[in-house]
Amino acid sequence: MATPDQKSPNVLLQNLCCRILGRSEADVAQQFQFAVRVIGSNFAPTVERDEFLVAEKIKKELIRQRREADAALFSELHRKLHSQGVLKNKWSILYLLLNLSEDPRKQTGKVSSYAALFAQALPRDAHSTPYYYARPQTLPLSYQDRSAQSAQSAGSMGSSGVSSLSMLTLNGPGPTPHSLLPGQPHQAPGVGDGLRQQLGSRLAWTLSANQPSSQASTSKGIPNSASRNTTRPRRDGDTGGTSEVTEAALVRDILYVFQGIDGKIKMSNTENCYKVEGKANLSKSLRDTAVRLAELGWLHNKIRKYTDHRSLDRSFGLVGQSFCAALHQELKEYYRLLSVLHSQLQLEDDQGVNLGFESSLTLRRLLVWTYDPKIRLKTLAALVDHCQGRKGGALASAVHAYTKTGDPYMRSLVRHILSLVSHPVLNFLYRWIYDGELEDTYHEFFVASDPTVKTDRLWHDKYTLRTSMIPSFITMDQSRKVLLIGKSINFLHQVCHDQTPTTKMIAVTKSAESPQDAADLFTDLENAFQGKIDAAYFETSKYLLDVLNKKYSLLDHMQAMRRYLLLGQGDFIRHLMDLLKPELVRPATTLYQHNLTGILETAVRATNAQFDSPEILRRLDVRLLEVSPGDTGWDVFSLDYHVDGPIATVFTRECMSHYLRVFNFLWRAKRMEYILTDIRKGHMCNAKLLRALPEFSGVLHQCHILASEMVHFIHQMQYYITFEVLECSWDELWNKVQRAQDLDHIIAAHEVFLDTIISRCLLDADSR
Repeated sequence: MATPDQKSPNVLLQNLCCRILGRSEADVAQQFQFAVRVIGSNFAPTVERDEFLVAEKIKKELIRQRREADAALFSELHRKLHSQGVLKNKWSILYLLLNLSEDPRKQTGKVSSYAALFAQALPRDAHSTPYYYARPQTLPLSYQDRSAQSAQSAGSMGSSGVSSLSMLTLNGPGPTPHSLLPGQPHQAPGVGDGLRQQLGSRLAWTLSANQPSSQASTSKGIPNSASRNTTRPRRDGDTGGTSEVTEAALVRDILYVFQGIDGKIKMSNTENCYKVEGKANLSKSLRDTAVRLAELGWLHNKIRKYTDHRSLDRSFGLVGQSFCAALHQELKEYYRLLSVLHSQLQLEDDQGVNLGFESSLTLRRLLVWTYDPKIRLKTLAALVDHCQGRKGGALASAVHAYTKTGDPYMRSLVRHILSLVSHPVLNFLYRWIYDGELEDTYHEFFVASDPTVKTDRLWHDKYTLRTSMIPSFITMDQSRKVLLIGKSINFLHQVCHDQTPTTKMIAVTKSAESPQDAADLFTDLENAFQGKIDAAYFETSKYLLDVLNKKYSLLDHMQAMRRYLLLGQGDFIRHLMDLLKPELVRPATTLYQHNLTGILETAVRATNAQFDSPEILRRLDVRLLEVSPGDTGWDVFSLDYHVDGPIATVFTRECMSHYLRVFNFLWRAKRMEYILTDIRKGHMCNAKLLRALPEFSGVLHQCHILASEMVHFIHQMQYYITFEVLECSWDELWNKVQRAQDLDHIIAAHEVFLDTIISRCLLDADSR
């Protein structure tokens, strides 16, 4: 029966080393120490746990080795592996394969012996083997342990893949660790017992020796890594006085500051900057360099705080989330750099004194290696400041403003971010101009919709431009065209009841396949983007005008307004006035609309108006205005023209009220002419009868002169209204309508026509 000592983990581990190497216990002491060190360490992978990224690195490595066929085969095998649920830790397997393929110290040929396999990871200097002993639980935690605990609460630690290796290295030679060898008497019983209890988590801790290094510097004026990797003073050990901090300790501290984790360099909330602890004994050059490097941590914290806050804000919208995703993407690249730096630092710790100073990690090397990342983080931090409080198109405009720089490096970075940020805007735009759909939950698009507006006011009130959300890379003319395209599609579907697919209206292919496509379109406004907008605008507007003119006879209704409400049909107006005279001389309260409607139909049948379209004649009607005491039929009579459906978009209620005002003015002027004509006829008849009474000749002469002046005034006024006002304005309107490219042009030209008539007829407020 085996004794408990023979079953202890260290005994089993030494037996394993002897079995692998085929040597005795005395010969495998060095390899056994290395095995204890590996098992006792707390290695962590230096890359992010992202299966896709690891697979991409493997494919890139195969392609770099000119093994394209193997890369394609790997992609197919990885796809099949991903589709099956047999393995749960696919990332770990891929990471293992990657490490096996990238190990620079592995043998080129087949490993001939277990000894060679063991030796490839051992230190080259046999005299520098560290001395290990079991670390008592009562000792304070070292800096690495503190960092590991901090990493659990720091969000960036999981992404950066930073290793938290907890070990202290010895620079000088030490005795053989007899306390770990089986069969040997323990020099410290408590240590051996404690070791057996702690082997579940880590087998050994590295003990720092106070003896000076036995090796001198091999190069003139340059110390070796033994003098660089000196003992780090414990955080919790010394309480009084200043503590000596080496550059190596400062480098490790800086790497944690890069991720926002405080150490010797702490964040000062009052001054909003990183500062080195006052107790730390540092030279001015090291202190200044450390503060300069700590700026990356400040920039990282600023960007990370923005993304963490905004990523949880659902009202930030798709554009805002795309911006946060772009920032996360840039931070991921930053974390990859930190992983490389941590790997380098951990490699130095693993190899101990064998790594020369010329390849070690120093503050000056950090300054060089972090120069480009610092520029990127500064640009991102400036974007974060500039984009505060913005969303949607305004956010895209803020990002676009930073592309106008002479720095090609910065411009390339911002354009990449813009391609991601503008992609949701492009999706909104394409769905609007090709389908007429507007799904803007968070009000990010520059086209706004009011769901409370009914279909009769769809064109005028339902869709408007949200000017604050128009991106700076889209002009006002382009945004107006975008608005009209989608509005035309919805107007055709909802008001004109035309269900023609938009693919038959617009012969333009839509393409919003990738963020790069969005960037290309928005940065090349003169060609691709402008061409797509113009093509969709002309096609939809032309189709809408064709439907209004052919199916709904818009121009015919416009001419009917001119003939009947603006008294352009002279024979009809004269005959209607003759027929209405007996009725309109009566008090207004005695009139009945159906009687007047019958007279109107009689006048239509008796004149050229009968040849008009039945659709037009059906809309012509009589309207009685509000009756006041003492009014006659002449005061309340008016013609009316009923409009509904799509044509009501052009002839709105405001327009019809303008037509009513102009008709009443022209109708009364025509009535004055009619009355003066009757007076002139009476004078001509009375002149022969009163010729025998010479005493009336003077009075009659004055009456003739006054009547002639009144007739002349009426004729001149009617000439002015008919030719100078109506005909000129109508000709201008007709030319504009014929050249109109969209419905808005027709509506605007019609409104200008009515305003001109009212102004020139002296009916506006300024003429009163």
